[in-house]
Amino acid sequence: MAKRSIADIDVAGRRVLTRVDFNVPLDGGRIVDDRRIEAALPTIRSIVSRGGRAVLLSHLGRPKGVGYEEAYSLRPVAKRLEELLGEEAIGGVAFPSEDCLDEAAQAAVEALPEGGVALLENLRFHAGEKKGDADFAARLASLGEIYCNDAFGTCHRSDASMVALPRAMKPAPAVAGFLLDAEIRYLQGAVADPKRPFVAILGGAKVSDKLGAIRHLLERVDALVVGGAMAYTLLAAQGVAVGGSRVEPDMLGEAKDVLDLAAAKGRQLLLPIDHVCGRALQAGTETISVDGAIPEGWMGLDVGPRTAEAFASAIRAAGTVVWNGPMGVFEMPPFDAGTRRVAEAVAAATEAGAVTIAGGGDTAAAVEVFGVANRLSHVSTGGGASLEMLEGKAFESLAMLDDA
Repeated sequence: MAKRSIADIDVAGRRVLTRVDFNVPLDGGRIVDDRRIEAALPTIRSIVSRGGRAVLLSHLGRPKGVGYEEAYSLRPVAKRLEELLGEEAIGGVAFPSEDCLDEAAQAAVEALPEGGVALLENLRFHAGEKKGDADFAARLASLGEIYCNDAFGTCHRSDASMVALPRAMKPAPAVAGFLLDAEIRYLQGAVADPKRPFVAILGGAKVSDKLGAIRHLLERVDALVVGGAMAYTLLAAQGVAVGGSRVEPDMLGEAKDVLDLAAAKGRQLLLPIDHVCGRALQAGTETISVDGAIPEGWMGLDVGPRTAEAFASAIRAAGTVVWNGPMGVFEMPPFDAGTRRVAEAVAAATEAGAVTIAGGGDTAAAVEVFGVANRLSHVSTGGGASLEMLEGKAFESLAMLDDA
């Protein structure tokens, strides 16, 4: 169901507690990838340009939950956010203290001017955040007058800032930011009412990680494309020799059920028919190309060229494409060719009029690496969240938001 948007709310002069997803990768305090910060900018700009006071809440990493830990401080994020916003944030970006709820943080929020931005320190420095604690949420609630959720990457979790906080703030407005709104529209809308043919692409390491998504999608898709290491469990369930490729032996029964379900539903299920193999999962390993069965001593590390062409052909003909997971070890040439070919096919489908969505995590990284991210309809910021939405799971955090 569509949710009320931050654009629907008069924010002038009001403190908007905005849950963002600034869980960015850091290397020695340096931000390695700032895409999640940039993704939140439209919502922040909407608040401050209309005279609102943006109070930003986020977690970063996995601190112990017993107080400040420098390695997980959001201070580098505040600095980068200030660089990105420039003069749009009145007075810069306030980063008041090492605790999101101490007197300095509360004073900074109260002193925030219209058009001002404050980023509070890592919520997970308090154990109450991960526990979904109502008392912790109530203390946060006292800081704001409007709740805005723009943290899709955390929407599948029941953290205090995602569920207990908007509950504590009722009857104050609880709305979606622009990023969250786009994620809902694309990920839920694509599955619920797809333009056909509807093609889903699943890859990655484990069938067990994506079994729910496979079953949910097989009820809806016209074709399911499966690559990555997870394909070898499905091939093994068909009786195909897969050499030393990664297989989940305890999932062979489930894999056979998936094959039977696809056949019963009349869905086209595309699995690898040739492979690029290596002796070991390491750079510089000896490689061979194999049709059909993989000999002992070799492991499939990417789909082969015939498979890549078959996958690409199905993708280019699609009206809707949902993609979650790479086709091989795309970070390590020469095992990147299959994922590259799929990425280019998804981009071509977009340009031919298809709605195309790439799930977060490795898929988002792959489309960036191969230079096609801006040629897709939507690239999700949430790995686990996008996968759970593709599984058809209900999110309590979304139920907390006002319906449109």
